[in-house]
Amino acid sequence: MFAATKYRLYPTALQTVLLEKHFGCTRWFWNRSLAAKTEAWTERKENLSRGDLSAPLPMLKKDEATAWLAEVNSQSLQSVLIDLDSAFSHFFRRVKTGSGVPGFPRFKSKHARQSFQVPQSGAVGENFVKLPKLGKIKASISRVIEGRVKTITVSRTTTGKYFASVLVDTGVKVPVKMPVTEVGTVGIDLGLTHFAVLSTGERIENPRLHKLRLKQIARASRIMARRTKGGTNRNKARCKLARVHEQTANARKDFLHKLTTRLVRENQTDTFAIEDLAVSNMVKNRPLSRSIADAGWKTFRTFLQYKAERAGKNVLVIGRFVPSSKTCPCGLVNHALKLSDRVWTCLCGKTHDRDLLAARNIKSFALHPQNKIPQGLREYTPEENVA
Repeated sequence: MFAATKYRLYPTALQTVLLEKHFGCTRWFWNRSLAAKTEAWTERKENLSRGDLSAPLPMLKKDEATAWLAEVNSQSLQSVLIDLDSAFSHFFRRVKTGSGVPGFPRFKSKHARQSFQVPQSGAVGENFVKLPKLGKIKASISRVIEGRVKTITVSRTTTGKYFASVLVDTGVKVPVKMPVTEVGTVGIDLGLTHFAVLSTGERIENPRLHKLRLKQIARASRIMARRTKGGTNRNKARCKLARVHEQTANARKDFLHKLTTRLVRENQTDTFAIEDLAVSNMVKNRPLSRSIADAGWKTFRTFLQYKAERAGKNVLVIGRFVPSSKTCPCGLVNHALKLSDRVWTCLCGKTHDRDLLAARNIKSFALHPQNKIPQGLREYTPEENVA
């Protein structure tokens, strides 16, 4: 089993310069390789391999104009080609990643988050992370590494903080999945009024972390807009704005980590049933886009899936087009239901809380896929439709 741990780095002034050189060289090599690969395909229909792209490296290091490439770790440059090859592979095969179906690989900017990888040759000590060409960098080691270090990814945030994400092969086998049972399955309906409603009846409040900091973000944005572009004061204002966004993102991750950990540690639960939400399409809804982005539904699903796998528990995902909140247990589907209707009454006489009904239907459809629309269920006729 692989596990990753992230540590904060505190480099010296000299190490900071070397880190920036690594960021710049790997970014330059990525952009050069991407341009060469794209040009070869569009003009000559030639697919350049990883070997073709890495072949010019020795000459580039000897060339006076690009001799600075020799100052960085050679393995970090090679890992750029591995990532680029993976990005192209995912694009052409339409492989879904954590952020959905990836687009065509893009050029990297020096103004965005910076990172580079160190495969196989890094080490972690009691209070340091050791990297080739950089030596021992002081670090805040919050968790002891158990296993063999595979890859260390060094990154710099937009606020100027340095981190090292250490991927470790723990040697522990993934536990066998628990059997799926009706009693041990929990349906989870994600929403905006409540972040999540469970089929057990529990409601988890939505913290709305971005909304809490809207005034801070607006003020910091106004201050930055008044500063002269390219000036020192503008960069200071940019960092202040970035810190507010960083605090919001950290608070959101903290909330999602604590929630998913609590759910997975429930002894009575062996299976989680969730809905496959098209978040990238949902954020196109202008009135709700900010709230949907603030909720972090994709991150919740990612956290829940990897934690459930480590605990030997199951995650069942139903299709995004199943009318979970509109289907009564009697089999009728109310397509006339509006988003503002939080409670509705079926023709059979039952009154439903929309979110709780959705959570219970998600559980039911996940355990019994044969009950999905249109098999076994019928819709309201136009004469029967009710709000």
